[in-house]
Formats: sequence, C-alpha cells, structure tokens
Amino acid sequence: MESCTKNQELQNEQLTHIESNNEDTKLNFNAKRGWISSIFILGASFGLNISSGAWYTNLIVFLITVFNIKNIPAAQINNIFSGLICFFPFIAAIFADSAFGNYSVTLFSSLISLLGVIMFTLIVTIKSMRPPSCALNTITCTSPTTTQYAFLYIALTMASLGLGGTRFVLGTMGADQFDKPQHQASFFNWFIFSLYVGWIIAYTLLIYIQTSVSWALSFVIALLANLLAAVLFFVGSRFYRKFPPRGSPFTSIARVFVAAFRNKKSVGDGEDCYFHENEDSKLAYGPPSDSLRFLNQAAKIKHNENQEQCPIMTKSWTLCTVEEVEDVKKLIKILPLWTSSMLLSGVIGVILSFTVLMALVMDRRIGKSTLKIPAGTFTVITLILTAITSSTLDRFIYPAYTKLTGRKLTFLQCIAVGHISNIIASIGFALIERQRLRSFQARDQIDWPNDVAPLSALWLAFPLALLGIGEGFYFSPEIAFYYQEFPKALKTTSTAMVSLHIAAGFYMSSAFIDIVGRNSSWLPNDLNLGRVDNASWLLAIIASINFVYFILCAMFYKYNVVSHSNDMKSGPR
Repeated sequence: MESCTKNQELQNEQLTHIESNNEDTKLNFNAKRGWISSIFILGASFGLNISSGAWYTNLIVFLITVFNIKNIPAAQINNIFSGLICFFPFIAAIFADSAFGNYSVTLFSSLISLLGVIMFTLIVTIKSMRPPSCALNTITCTSPTTTQYAFLYIALTMASLGLGGTRFVLGTMGADQFDKPQHQASFFNWFIFSLYVGWIIAYTLLIYIQTSVSWALSFVIALLANLLAAVLFFVGSRFYRKFPPRGSPFTSIARVFVAAFRNKKSVGDGEDCYFHENEDSKLAYGPPSDSLRFLNQAAKIKHNENQEQCPIMTKSWTLCTVEEVEDVKKLIKILPLWTSSMLLSGVIGVILSFTVLMALVMDRRIGKSTLKIPAGTFTVITLILTAITSSTLDRFIYPAYTKLTGRKLTFLQCIAVGHISNIIASIGFALIERQRLRSFQARDQIDWPNDVAPLSALWLAFPLALLGIGEGFYFSPEIAFYYQEFPKALKTTSTAMVSLHIAAGFYMSSAFIDIVGRNSSWLPNDLNLGRVDNASWLLAIIASINFVYFILCAMFYKYNVVSHSNDMKSGPR
C-alpha cells in the first residue's frame, strides 16, 4: 500500500513537471509568435507615421504656400485638424472596444489614410485643384475657390481619420499579442521608437523635399509608405491574436448616474445593504466609500430586498455594483487634473503654431551658407528632446533624484516639472520675438530688403528644447498615472483620454488665436506689424495660473493605490 502511494506521488510530481514545462513552452511560443506578429504591426506603424508626417508636419507652410491661405487662418486650420487627429483616437478606441475590434478598426483606418494621401497628391500634381502660386505675403494672391476648399477639407478629414484611427489602436493591438507584462512593456518601447523615428524622418527628409525639391515628390513617397504599411499590416493577419470586442465601458458609467438618480429617494430603516457581483468583489471593496456619497444610491439595495434571497439579481439601469460606483468615483477624482492637462496642451498648441510663423520671418540660414532650414523642421527639436527625455527618465533622472533626496518622484511631481518647463518656454518665445522685432526695425534694408528679420531662427531651438523636455516629463508619467488610477474596465481607454485632452487643447489654442486676433492688433497677417511677443507673455500668464490650479488639484488628490506603486520607479510604464 505504501509502495502504491509513493508511486502515485511520483506520478503526480512527473505530471506537475510536465504541465509546468508545457506552460513554459506555451508562454515561450506565445512570446515568439507575439514578436513575429509585432514586426508587422511595428512596420505598419512606421510607414503610417512617415505617410502622415508628409502632410501634417508642414501643414501650415502647405496652406500658406500652396493654397494661398493667410498666416493666422492657416495656424487656426492647423490647430483644428491637430485637435481632430487627437480626438479621433478616442472615437476609434470606443469603436474597437465596443463593436469592431482593434484589427478591423486599424485596417479600415489605414485605408482611409491612404485615400487622404491620394487626395493630397492630386492637389499638388493637378493645377486646377489649387489656386495659382504667388509670392509670400503678396496682396494680389488668388484665394482658393469653394470647390478647392472643399477638396482640401475632405482630404484633411480623411487623412486625420486615418492617422487618429491607427495611432493608439495599433499600440493596443501590439500589446495584445503578448501574455507577460515585460513583453508588453518591451513592445511599447519599440512602438514609441517606431512612432518617433517615422515622425523625425517626416520632419527632416520629407520637409526638405517639400521646400527644396517639390511637394509632389514628398506626397508620392508618403503614398508609397502608406500603401506598404497597409499591405504589410494585412499580410500579417494570420499571425495576429485577435480578441473579440468587450463592449463599451461607458455604458456602466452611464448606468451609475441613472441608477443613482432613480434611487435618490430610496431609504431604509435598517443597515444599508449594497450590491456586489460576487463574494470576491465584496471582500475587495466592502461598502462604498464616503466620498461622493450620492452615487452610493446606485448600488444600494432597497430595504424590502435581500441579496441572499435574490441570486438572480443582476446589474441594471436601477442597480449597479459597488465596484462600478467606485470606478465612477475614480474618474470624477481624476477630472480636475485632466482639465489642467487640457489647458497645458492648449498652450503648447499655440506655441508650436507661433514657432512656424516666426521661423518664416527669421534668418533660417545655417551660418553664412545659402542652405536654409525649412520652417516646419524646427518643431522636430521638440520631438527629439521629448524622445530623449522620456527614454532617460527611468535610467538616469529617477535614480539621480532618489540618490540626492532619498525619495522617489511621483507621477504628479513629474507632471509639475512639465508645467514649469512649459512656462519658461513661453517666456523664452516672448523674449526671442521681441528681439526679432527690434532687429527687423533696425535692419539694413539694402542687405535685408524683404520681410525677414536679420535674427537667426536657431534661437528658437532653446525654448523648443525646453518645450520638449517638459513634454518628456509630463507625457509619459501622465500616461502611467492614468493607467494606474483609471478603473480596470477603462485601462485601454486611459491612453485615449490623454489624446482627448490634447485634442481639447488644440481647439483651445485655435480659440485663443481667434480671440486675440479679433480683440487686439497683436496677430496680424504680417507678423512684423504685430506683437506676437505680447501674445506669448499672455500664454505664460495663462500657463502660470494653470500651474497653480494643477498644484491645488494635486495637493487634494489621493492615489487609489496606497503602496509604493505610485512612484515612478515601480509604477506602470
């Protein structure tokens, strides 16, 4: 009998060992297959970013030089469609989660992007699609016709839909190919790398081709890049792991408010009883928290009901779980911080628009040579510094701060650094523009007969670098902060929320330019007759007030996780 028992134990150990090996093999197989499928996803992301960069990175210059649109209206159009590009990922995430899945949304969006680039190619190759060309700031320039405007706006909308519909959905789809968090994190590093490299190529090579060779060639390259990206993504279809749509999490959010309103008069004589979906949820959450108590009514069971006697009780528009109620409370707590980020994005949008306009009327030569830096290329400085800062946070900045202070940086502290850097950058632009106006007024009209001031545009590199460092400090930590603090049901939507406040910021920047332009003489079509420096000072004041608002919100905010996971070293990345 004892021998049989030992044999049985030995067999169980062998079976356990075999199952463990099988599980390791399965995970390794999934990782290998995940990297195979991610090659197609990363390649598609790289090609789509090059393609979109051909029209987006130099859009203001395109509108001014190709479509004869005035400076300020061109900046406003740029901000409007920049907002759309950041708003569409949020819509795409909802469609992907609730109805169609990541694969279908990405494939459809890449084809829409291709149609948009085709329309841009037609604009620059067929003369009837655009107004006749003319010299910069010439009064006699022919304005675009209604048909030309319509074709332009359709092209911009299609291209924006394509870019917005693939940017974040591709990242989520790539992470879905892996099981282990470390593999997912590694994929995101490569995904961000492909995004930045694609945009840097667009900001340098394609903009150089547009300004020094031809617009047509740059859009043909963009067309080929988009086509190859769509084909590459489709070819990898059989390797992808595809998850069915999980349903919109926003439905449960709406149900909480509706149920709380319907049950607001519900009272009971005894101890309050709240609805939990299962025992695990009851142990994890217990009764609802005391904050925002009016929402607790959504999970409150009426006094004449008994949860033990109602096993078929389910979630409805009159009864929600405690977990759903707490999830809504988390969102409400984050909203004030989210609005401060929205204002920050608005200031950045205005500054980037001013950068291109200022560069057009500054000396863009490198030294004494005749080689000129394209006006749209200057913003690549911000992109490069953002990439460098983001990649060095974990490796150098956080360890150095911990070594010096003995403490670890939190998400909100890093975001605060981004706010401060943004304020200093706004002041830097104001000082440079003031000096540009002085140099223009004191210029020798024989050597400088045109509207360009004899001040090197390379001065713009300093505030642009500060802007990039600030974005590096607040963008990555903000994504990590939302990922940690958002409800579990909204983890995939948390990144899209970042994109949503960027979209709102761009619309705010367009409104700022419009209001200042209507109520002052600071922003005329000819910047040499205006006071962009005053507008930049106003931006610095707005950014400072917003920073105080952010500090107040951060002081009263309590992290959902009470452990050390809310610091930047151990928190989600």
